[in-house]
Amino acid sequence: MAATPLVLDAGAVLLGIVALWLGASRFVAGASDLAARVGVPPLVVGLTVVAIGTSAPEFAVTVGAALAGRTDISVANVVGSNVINLGIVLGGAAAVRAMPTPAALARRDGPVLVGATLLVAVLVADLQLGRLEGGLLAVLLLAYIGRLAVLGIARGPDLGVDTPVPEHRPAVDALWLLGGLVAIVVGAELLVDGAVGIAGAAGLSDWLVGETVVALGTSAPEIVASVAAIRQGRLDVSAGNVFGSCVVNLLGVLGVAATVRPLTLAPVAVEATVWLCVVTGLAVLLTVTRRTLSRTEGALLLAVGVVDWLVVAILG
Repeated sequence: MAATPLVLDAGAVLLGIVALWLGASRFVAGASDLAARVGVPPLVVGLTVVAIGTSAPEFAVTVGAALAGRTDISVANVVGSNVINLGIVLGGAAAVRAMPTPAALARRDGPVLVGATLLVAVLVADLQLGRLEGGLLAVLLLAYIGRLAVLGIARGPDLGVDTPVPEHRPAVDALWLLGGLVAIVVGAELLVDGAVGIAGAAGLSDWLVGETVVALGTSAPEIVASVAAIRQGRLDVSAGNVFGSCVVNLLGVLGVAATVRPLTLAPVAVEATVWLCVVTGLAVLLTVTRRTLSRTEGALLLAVGVVDWLVVAILG
């Protein structure tokens, strides 16, 4: 019996998620190795290359959806991804093992994340995100990353600048970088096309599919990285990585998408971004108090993330 269009769309979504995951991991590996060859401090690499690399699926999917005229998927993907990152990824990691958080998170990154979330909520209140607003978001991200890079380079002696240079040839790094980028683009195309097909066949809205299926798919790199961090016992940097990824999603991903094509949104966008503000505020508050995220607090965040995803998926 021939496969139905719904089965083909579901297959496209799964293939897209796998391509996004593999592409993001290869992109980050190649870019990090190239940076190490020219002596870029590891912290700077983590705050720029890794943060942007793990958000590459969101970039590709959100911009691709905007170009295809599926603007609800664009914003819903970012909103859903940030809820998943803060609730399921960060909360899940802390629920397994209490997570110490760097001091800089409380005085710098936490407030930036809260501010970026509130700004996006204000900008989408009129159900429009224009090119000028998108440009503002993108400029703010560049300023944030530039500030982090300057601070990282200034503290170079403390950052382990003597990171071993990879033994393989630079051409291998370039190949991983290019191959990862291609996989991300192809994966994004498959994921969006499959998700749109499922939405049409099942009578679901673009926002619902974007905030659930697409958001979970584009969050695959963060989920995989979190599992790896738990296995390696490297939880001290997990909160910073998640916060950084969320800031990139809000300022960079939405900023670029709106600059490429102005976004017109469904009314549900207002409610969803307000809820994102609540989740973000809770995550930042729990993370920066006592400079640790306990297992109980992690379990609370995890429950919030899972319940939110299920409520949106079931009730739409």
